[in-house]
Amino acid sequence: MRQKSVLGSIAALLASLSLAVVAVVAQPTGAGAQTGEFRKGPDPTEASVRADRGPFATTTASVSSLVAGFGGGTIHYPTTTTQGTFGAIAFAPGFTASSSSYAWIGPRIASQGFVVFLINTDSRFDFPASRATQLQNALNYLVNQSVAASRIDRNRLAVGGHSMGGGGSLIAADNNASLQAAVPLQPWNTGTNFSGVNVPTMIVGAENDTVASVASHSEPFYNSIPAASEKAYVELNGASHGVGTTANVVQAKSMIVWLKRYVDNDTRYEQFICPPPPAPSAEIQEYRNTCPG
Repeated sequence: MRQKSVLGSIAALLASLSLAVVAVVAQPTGAGAQTGEFRKGPDPTEASVRADRGPFATTTASVSSLVAGFGGGTIHYPTTTTQGTFGAIAFAPGFTASSSSYAWIGPRIASQGFVVFLINTDSRFDFPASRATQLQNALNYLVNQSVAASRIDRNRLAVGGHSMGGGGSLIAADNNASLQAAVPLQPWNTGTNFSGVNVPTMIVGAENDTVASVASHSEPFYNSIPAASEKAYVELNGASHGVGTTANVVQAKSMIVWLKRYVDNDTRYEQFICPPPPAPSAEIQEYRNTCPG
């Protein structure tokens, strides 16, 4: 009886080892299998993050202005269906502007492996708080009703915007801690306290901005965000408020790097954040940041 008991124990041990081996083999082998990363595309280079287009072909879909909760817009997304799901960002325009003013953002960011929703607001005169609500409504539409919904990882969402849209994106980040990133461009808002933001946030200011001066807007916004939240501030050398509507290469690179690092959790992009780029330089007047923890 003792011999059978020993043999039975050995058999049970071998069986459990076999199951353990199967479990290990069954683990995903992608880049994010052990790191929590969602890597998309080849290893980045300085040239690749400054390029007009990334490695993914993209397409677009229009959303009617009759949709509830915001003013419609245009969705840009990768055409591939073999790369799994993508992170997504909703981007709000500035005061009196429309999504068409930011056409450069859609294909440039989407081609790096994101779904990008350039939205219109219910009224071109909506203030930042309203734009914040509309950004959240747009994200809800994006993941639940849009033609790109099946391509989106609803747990990896971000917001951005220009001017009042940028102020709206900061309010949205303050209101929704589940967001993975916020990227306000030359943000404008009447209040400057964003101490409740715990979403990784990169603010892009413009040195010669006379509409949302960095001294009254971008810098106080940045300073108010806790360092534990992860944050960065890029001030574009010699730029004015309208730079948000242009394909400024530093601005575009900053958006790509931030979204890759925090929406995709892709640590390959940390090289562009830490150590920080030199400033002042021909392109950047000032750069402040916390390094990813």
